[in-house]
Amino acid sequence: MEPAIMENLHFIWTDSTHEMFQHFYLVTEEYYSSLVGGREKRKGFIPYNISDMIQDVILAYIGEKCVGCAGLKKYSEHDAEIKRVWVEPEYRGMGIATKMMSEAEKKAIQNGSQRAILQTREIMYDAVRLYQKLGYMKIPNYPPYDALDGAVCYAHQLG
Repeated sequence: MEPAIMENLHFIWTDSTHEMFQHFYLVTEEYYSSLVGGREKRKGFIPYNISDMIQDVILAYIGEKCVGCAGLKKYSEHDAEIKRVWVEPEYRGMGIATKMMSEAEKKAIQNGSQRAILQTREIMYDAVRLYQKLGYMKIPNYPPYDALDGAVCYAHQLG
């Protein structure tokens, strides 16, 4: 990461009602739909990705500019689900997503989780590489993604 950016990178924890998270939620909806050939082709996923279901949200800022987000929601007694990891395209490759994931994992531990889980698609090459680099292992798809074609799930033991 460039030193000037590293010095100005900071994170804010909030919830899913924050206007920047709502903005990124809409951006990611469009992005995910474009990847698979339209919203109709991902309609089975949409009910499981409602922004209101995400309790904790981390926003990444460089100075005053919000450049990314990630969500964290309780999935089960021991699992936290990471949702909506996003970094604006012009800020990718700088380590921001890696730092957000680390912060999300710390928050999951604070919330009592022992494992972080997430769902993505194989076509999201950069995301898959990031998760694998961070030690996430592919697991059998967990509900509701076990019934949705195209989903792949990953998990990482915390702590």
